[in-house]
Amino acid sequence: MHARLALSVAILGGLLNFPAVAQPQPATNPLDAVPEKMPFDTPYGAPISLDRAEAAISAAVAEAKRRDWKMNVAVVDAGGNLVAFQRMDGAQVASIQISQHKARASATFRRETKVFESGIQSGLNYQITLDGVIGSRGGIPLIEGGKLIGAIGCSGGTGSQDEVSCKAGAATIK
Repeated sequence: MHARLALSVAILGGLLNFPAVAQPQPATNPLDAVPEKMPFDTPYGAPISLDRAEAAISAAVAEAKRRDWKMNVAVVDAGGNLVAFQRMDGAQVASIQISQHKARASATFRRETKVFESGIQSGLNYQITLDGVIGSRGGIPLIEGGKLIGAIGCSGGTGSQDEVSCKAGAATIK
Protein backbone atom coordinates (compact mmCIF):
# COMPACT_ATOMS: atom_id res chain seq x y z
CA MET A 1 0.00 0.00 0.00
CA HIS A 2 2.75 2.48 0.92
CA ALA A 3 4.67 1.60 -2.22
CA ARG A 4 1.64 2.36 -4.42
CA LEU A 5 1.08 5.69 -2.64
CA ALA A 6 4.72 6.65 -3.11
CA LEU A 7 4.58 5.65 -6.79
CA SER A 8 1.36 7.63 -7.29
CA VAL A 9 2.88 10.72 -5.70
CA ALA A 10 5.99 10.39 -7.86
CA ILE A 11 3.97 10.00 -11.06
CA LEU A 12 1.61 12.85 -10.17
CA GLY A 13 4.56 15.10 -9.33
CA GLY A 14 6.17 14.25 -12.68
CA LEU A 15 2.94 14.87 -14.59
CA LEU A 16 2.37 18.23 -12.94
CA ASN A 17 6.00 19.12 -13.59
CA PHE A 18 6.52 21.34 -10.54
CA PRO A 19 9.29 23.82 -11.22
CA ALA A 20 12.17 23.91 -8.79
CA VAL A 21 11.67 26.59 -6.17
CA ALA A 22 14.45 29.17 -6.33
CA GLN A 23 16.17 29.75 -3.03
CA PRO A 24 16.50 33.44 -2.11
CA GLN A 25 20.05 34.73 -2.13
CA PRO A 26 21.22 36.03 1.22
CA ALA A 27 21.39 39.81 1.28
CA THR A 28 24.84 41.30 1.45
CA ASN A 29 25.55 43.04 4.70
CA PRO A 30 26.49 46.69 3.99
CA LEU A 31 28.64 46.60 7.12
CA ASP A 32 30.97 44.10 5.42
CA ALA A 33 32.22 46.82 3.04
CA VAL A 34 35.64 48.15 4.02
CA PRO A 35 36.03 51.80 3.00
CA GLU A 36 39.43 53.04 1.84
CA LYS A 37 39.25 56.10 4.10
CA MET A 38 37.81 56.65 7.53
CA PRO A 39 34.32 58.14 7.16
CA PHE A 40 33.43 61.32 9.08
CA ASP A 41 37.07 61.85 10.02
CA THR A 42 36.82 65.60 10.57
CA PRO A 43 39.63 66.81 12.83
CA TYR A 44 38.80 68.70 16.00
CA GLY A 45 39.43 72.43 16.21
CA ALA A 46 39.34 74.98 19.01
CA PRO A 47 35.96 74.96 20.78
CA ILE A 48 33.32 77.40 19.59
CA SER A 49 33.19 80.63 21.58
CA LEU A 50 30.09 81.81 23.39
CA ASP A 51 29.73 84.79 21.02
CA ARG A 52 29.76 82.56 17.95
CA ALA A 53 27.41 80.03 19.56
CA GLU A 54 24.96 82.81 20.34
CA ALA A 55 25.23 84.12 16.76
CA ALA A 56 24.40 80.64 15.41
CA ILE A 57 21.44 80.41 17.78
CA SER A 58 20.24 83.88 16.74
CA ALA A 59 20.29 82.87 13.07
CA ALA A 60 18.40 79.63 13.79
CA VAL A 61 15.81 81.47 15.87
CA ALA A 62 15.42 84.18 13.20
CA GLU A 63 14.70 81.50 10.59
CA ALA A 64 12.19 79.83 12.92
CA LYS A 65 10.46 83.16 13.66
CA ARG A 66 10.28 83.97 9.95
CA ARG A 67 8.38 80.73 9.44
CA ASP A 68 6.33 80.99 12.64
CA TRP A 69 7.94 77.90 14.20
CA LYS A 70 8.72 77.50 17.91
CA MET A 71 12.16 75.98 18.46
CA ASN A 72 14.62 75.02 21.13
CA VAL A 73 18.17 75.59 19.91
CA ALA A 74 21.37 74.30 21.51
CA VAL A 75 25.04 74.74 20.60
CA VAL A 76 27.73 72.48 22.02
CA ASP A 77 31.50 72.45 21.66
CA ALA A 78 33.38 69.69 19.82
CA GLY A 79 33.25 67.52 22.95
CA GLY A 80 29.47 67.78 23.18
CA ASN A 81 29.46 70.18 26.15
CA LEU A 82 26.68 72.77 26.17
CA VAL A 83 27.89 76.27 25.27
CA ALA A 84 24.59 78.09 24.70
CA PHE A 85 20.88 77.36 24.58
CA GLN A 86 17.69 79.24 23.79
CA ARG A 87 14.05 78.23 24.09
CA MET A 88 11.62 80.25 22.03
CA ASP A 89 8.35 81.25 23.66
CA GLY A 90 5.86 78.41 23.36
CA ALA A 91 8.40 75.78 22.22
CA GLN A 92 7.55 72.36 23.58
CA VAL A 93 9.26 71.43 26.82
CA ALA A 94 10.29 67.92 25.68
CA SER A 95 12.33 69.48 22.90
CA ILE A 96 14.73 71.15 25.34
CA GLN A 97 16.56 67.87 25.94
CA ILE A 98 16.06 66.72 22.35
CA SER A 99 17.78 69.81 20.89
CA GLN A 100 20.72 69.30 23.22
CA HIS A 101 20.84 65.58 22.41
CA LYS A 102 20.90 66.34 18.68
CA ALA A 103 23.74 68.83 19.12
CA ARG A 104 25.75 66.40 21.31
CA ALA A 105 25.27 63.47 18.93
CA SER A 106 26.25 65.59 15.95
CA ALA A 107 29.42 66.81 17.65
CA THR A 108 30.56 63.55 19.22
CA PHE A 109 29.90 61.45 16.10
CA ARG A 110 31.11 64.26 13.77
CA ARG A 111 28.14 64.00 11.43
CA GLU A 112 24.63 65.28 10.90
CA THR A 113 22.02 63.38 12.88
CA LYS A 114 20.18 62.93 9.58
CA VAL A 115 22.80 60.23 8.84
CA PHE A 116 21.47 58.16 11.75
CA GLU A 117 17.88 58.75 10.73
CA SER A 118 18.65 57.57 7.17
CA GLY A 119 20.68 54.59 8.40
CA ILE A 120 17.95 53.37 10.72
CA GLN A 121 15.30 53.79 8.02
CA SER A 122 17.42 51.78 5.58
CA GLY A 123 17.79 48.88 8.00
CA LEU A 124 21.05 49.65 9.81
CA ASN A 125 19.25 49.20 13.10
CA TYR A 126 22.46 48.48 15.02
CA GLN A 127 22.82 52.27 15.23
CA ILE A 128 20.12 52.46 17.89
CA THR A 129 22.39 50.44 20.19
CA LEU A 130 25.14 53.09 20.15
CA ASP A 131 25.25 55.35 23.20
CA GLY A 132 24.32 58.93 22.42
CA VAL A 133 22.74 58.37 19.00
CA ILE A 134 19.51 60.11 18.06
CA GLY A 135 17.80 59.01 14.85
CA SER A 136 16.25 62.34 13.99
CA ARG A 137 17.48 65.15 11.76
CA GLY A 138 18.17 68.56 13.23
CA GLY A 139 21.73 68.15 14.54
CA ILE A 140 24.49 69.65 12.37
CA PRO A 141 28.24 69.84 13.00
CA LEU A 142 29.80 73.29 12.98
CA ILE A 143 32.91 73.17 10.81
CA GLU A 144 35.41 75.99 10.50
CA GLY A 145 38.50 75.70 8.34
CA GLY A 146 37.85 71.98 7.92
CA LYS A 147 37.79 71.43 11.70
CA LEU A 148 34.93 70.59 14.02
CA ILE A 149 34.38 73.38 16.54
CA GLY A 150 30.94 72.31 17.80
CA ALA A 151 27.43 71.44 16.68
CA ILE A 152 23.97 72.94 16.66
CA GLY A 153 20.76 71.08 17.51
CA CYS A 154 17.19 72.24 16.95
CA SER A 155 13.96 70.66 18.10
CA GLY A 156 10.35 71.68 18.38
CA GLY A 157 8.95 71.13 14.92
CA THR A 158 9.07 68.26 12.49
CA GLY A 159 12.50 66.85 11.71
CA SER A 160 12.62 68.78 8.44
CA GLN A 161 11.66 72.05 10.21
CA ASP A 162 14.34 71.42 12.84
CA GLU A 163 16.88 70.82 10.07
CA VAL A 164 16.00 74.05 8.23
CA SER A 165 16.45 76.09 11.42
CA CYS A 166 19.75 74.35 12.18
CA LYS A 167 21.10 74.97 8.69
CA ALA A 168 20.44 78.69 9.15
CA GLY A 169 22.44 78.61 12.38
CA ALA A 170 25.24 76.50 10.92
CA ALA A 171 25.57 78.93 7.99
CA THR A 172 26.99 81.55 10.40
CA ILE A 173 30.16 79.45 10.73
CA LYS A 174 32.51 79.88 7.80
